[in-house]
Amino acid sequence: MGELRAYKTQIKVNNKEVSLLLGYAGIKRFAWNWALARVQAKELPPNAMKIHKAWNEWKKENIPWWSEYSKAAPQEAFRDLQQAFQRFFNGLKGKGPRVGYPKFKSRHKSKKTFRLTGSIRVEDGRIKVPRIGWLRLYEKGYIPVGSKVTSVTISERAGRWFLSANVQIDQEASIPVEGGEVLGIDLGIKTLAVCSDGQEHPNPKALRSLEKRLARLQRRFARQEKGSNRRERTRKRIADLHYRISCIREDALHKATTTIARTKQLSVLVLEDLNVAGMVKNRKLSKAISDASLSEFRRQIEYKAERAGIEVVVADRFYPSSKRCSGCGHKKDSLSLSERTYACSECGLVLDRDLNAALNLRQWYLNEKCTDSSAGCGRGGDVRLDTACGIEQTSVKRQDNIKSTCRFL
Repeated sequence: MGELRAYKTQIKVNNKEVSLLLGYAGIKRFAWNWALARVQAKELPPNAMKIHKAWNEWKKENIPWWSEYSKAAPQEAFRDLQQAFQRFFNGLKGKGPRVGYPKFKSRHKSKKTFRLTGSIRVEDGRIKVPRIGWLRLYEKGYIPVGSKVTSVTISERAGRWFLSANVQIDQEASIPVEGGEVLGIDLGIKTLAVCSDGQEHPNPKALRSLEKRLARLQRRFARQEKGSNRRERTRKRIADLHYRISCIREDALHKATTTIARTKQLSVLVLEDLNVAGMVKNRKLSKAISDASLSEFRRQIEYKAERAGIEVVVADRFYPSSKRCSGCGHKKDSLSLSERTYACSECGLVLDRDLNAALNLRQWYLNEKCTDSSAGCGRGGDVRLDTACGIEQTSVKRQDNIKSTCRFL
């Protein structure tokens, strides 16, 4: 069973190669603008095949330099334009998210990127791209040698060039783990992820740690004269800082999700269904929520868990995982964000707030989803967890004699 995976890595380029890659990014941008202008003038429909046919007839008489580049660069640009129009029309019909009308790409503001297809060969430490030739890779052995590469996307960011290869992987589907552990994961801002087994994955707060330096550079950039060399140097420093922030954030996300997905004897992951789009509307927390990248955490843990044969279950959005006591099930009427320790007034349980939420997510799955009657967690049951000793208790009534004051952390 084949699977398509993307491998993105940085490539080593000299000045000659940079000029060639910039030329490919330029022809891709030129073809996009050429096609968009004709679609707006109603000369051509937003169809990639018809646009490419008209392009082949027009380019021979108008752009003599077209033969210096691969035909795949403008061809892929036409396909991207067709998809952009499809997303735009689907948004108007209510079949998808609303997106704007396709725009012309600026030479100075648009991203320098292009995609190529054809015969692509991978060796240890380098890759051969059609019409460009061999490109050196920083990471040796990252892209599988001898694998079938369907396409490559080359892009520039902060003065660095990256290559993303779509590789066809032939492997058997992962066998789901049966009878394994159930792990609840609570996502947050103070700590990126807290698991029900007590593991914590810290939030690096990449933007917050470098925010003052970024603001200082942006003020300097605003004061400098447009078009000057100093302004350009400041722009590059800002781009480097943005790249560093994103690298810190991505490194923490990948380490946390990989560690969780590689946990042995794990069969189910329970996440909470966070309304991130609504959460970022809070003006006091929007920056911190965006800096944590909670949606990206969920995306990564879902595909990594699938490869490991682990089932990912999303709890109901209105399930009170933070307000509910994991020891007796008592629910608080209100719980402010400043209360980082959960203290139950009914059973006396004192526990870290995030850990209590993670335990509740695990119990939610055992109560609502588990169908193994022999384990004592069938539908309609009520699983209680005494966090002092880690023993599951199946009882419908609250245990009045539980007076646990154990701090799990």
